[in-house]
Amino acid sequence: MTNPAVDSEIRHATSSRPPVNVGRHQLQATAIVFEGQRQLGIRELALVEPGDEDVIVDMHWSGVSTGTERLLWSSEMPPFPGLSYPLVPGYEGVGVITYADRHASLIGRTVFVPGARCYDSAAGLFGASASRVIVPADKVVLLDNAPSANDALLALAATAHHAVVAGRPPELVVGHGVLGRLIARITIALGHAAPTAWETNARRRDADDYLVLDPQQDTRADYKSICDASGSISAIDQMIAKSAHGGEIVLAGFYADRPSFDFPPAFMREMSFRIAAEWTQSDLHAVLALRSRGLLSFDSLVTHIRQPDDAAAAYDIAFGDPDCLKMVLDWRSTHGHAH
Repeated sequence: MTNPAVDSEIRHATSSRPPVNVGRHQLQATAIVFEGQRQLGIRELALVEPGDEDVIVDMHWSGVSTGTERLLWSSEMPPFPGLSYPLVPGYEGVGVITYADRHASLIGRTVFVPGARCYDSAAGLFGASASRVIVPADKVVLLDNAPSANDALLALAATAHHAVVAGRPPELVVGHGVLGRLIARITIALGHAAPTAWETNARRRDADDYLVLDPQQDTRADYKSICDASGSISAIDQMIAKSAHGGEIVLAGFYADRPSFDFPPAFMREMSFRIAAEWTQSDLHAVLALRSRGLLSFDSLVTHIRQPDDAAAAYDIAFGDPDCLKMVLDWRSTHGHAH
């Protein structure tokens, strides 16, 4: 599937800055670059020199976010600290530490990378979609397994955990994409009752442990806690109509437009609204613990994997194909690893 709005001719350009070597590493990376509105390219970027507390990570996998990353690609992202073009997106990276100065014991460890700001000629927002990154050692999260495409889901899982534990456990999850599925799975993993989920796309109503409904078919109107993972402002009034008196709505997505809602029905129900902020490292470690205990599975969530050279098509699929739950880019070939 091709979207003419996407620049399908991936440009290969080299930064004007000559490459620098650190040990055996050339401080250069192949990176996804958003040049401007709906202009996606892949090019070689020079990296800044690492400091004493930094590590170099050769990336194996990076996820494509259909929330914030889609807004960066389309230039619909509201004003955000550090937002400028060209930029390297991505906050869902997994790789192996290949160089460290003061942290030599970390060399060879698998890590989750939530972003990087290491590029000489592009902004890092969020900066993990590249073949190699340089990040402070205290910003990566050590993993005990070999790099896996599923590990790219850790940031979303931590986001879901943050939304669930900060208030009442959700009885209804709105939106059955990856975030919605993770919210439901984490709710169950934490020992709460299985929530119901709403999904308007019939092809996304698959689930084994909980009920997924077309919102028009849900006759219940007494949900005490509703968690929105759809990012759809138009769904807020539907949620209010299905809420119990004193109910809570948690906004767990990221909203490009100004959220609004019909006040009288919310007033009559004495509704509460809560915004789930960014995940913390404690959320991520909690998710890792649930996974290690066998209580949380990431199975069947990564549905598409593509090579960086196929980035234009990959982003097109990630943002436009309803059968794509999660797109992951495989960077291993850039380091000479077999697929």
